[in-house]
Amino acid sequence: PLCYCNDISGLFESLSQPHEPSEWRLFIDLSKRSLKAVLLHKGNQKPCIPIAHSVHLSETHENMKILLEAINYKTHQWNICGDLKVIGMLMGMQMGFTKFCCFLCLWDSRAVTEHYVKRDWDQRNEYEPGRNSVENIPLVDPQKIFLPPLHIKLGLMKNFVKAMGKSNSAGFQYLVEKFPKMSAAKLKEGIFVGPQIREVLRDINFKNSLTDEEKEAWQAFTWVCANFLGNHKSPEYEAGIQEALDSYQKMGCRMSLKLHFLHSHLKFFPENLGAVSDEQGERFHQDIQ
Repeated sequence: PLCYCNDISGLFESLSQPHEPSEWRLFIDLSKRSLKAVLLHKGNQKPCIPIAHSVHLSETHENMKILLEAINYKTHQWNICGDLKVIGMLMGMQMGFTKFCCFLCLWDSRAVTEHYVKRDWDQRNEYEPGRNSVENIPLVDPQKIFLPPLHIKLGLMKNFVKAMGKSNSAGFQYLVEKFPKMSAAKLKEGIFVGPQIREVLRDINFKNSLTDEEKEAWQAFTWVCANFLGNHKSPEYEAGIQEALDSYQKMGCRMSLKLHFLHSHLKFFPENLGAVSDEQGERFHQDIQ
């Protein structure tokens, strides 16, 4: 049920391209109806290369295993990027709202009082099925995973809007009027896509509708997007991210897994996020849909 290429070296030879696995990364996208695997060039200097596609395989650990074996992943060992659901499946994590949902450490998602206080959690040294929210044997080395900057940006936006929605503030009402075609459920949950976030970032009137506390968090969010999650990484990125986390805490934002990565695993992010972003893969995903 999968259309794929297992002779990657031959494929690159046909394209008159040298194949250096370190220069490419594997982007995987799954949904309830399809599965896609694409090679993305480091730095996005070259077009993406689709290597597997299916309209029959759904999002399961077993289907992920089928995909990796079909494209002969063990031979090439590319670094992998995708959303956190894909990463969780690759690492054999249990899906859904689990207690230990981080694949790097034993962060307790339910210990709300410790989230913004405790930074260092016990690291995962083993992935034993049946323990600490691990359901299956991991399919890849965790050091081969790239955390997804685009999805973390979406997560930051989601937490910000959800906090505004709880108080039904003027800023939240402004978003309701600005995006009349968005459902009330999506707005309440803060589910925005990249183009919508860029549109809000350019809107001065939105910023003017915020309270002082919300404005502080919004400015911190825009700073993180421009100086850490984009193509430019500021030398002061650690201080900027801490400022964003502090302002989110003041707003009463619940710490999600995406915020936890910024809080506890900042060193795990690659040096140049712009070069290994998942955004090019997400564009391919939207195009092929």
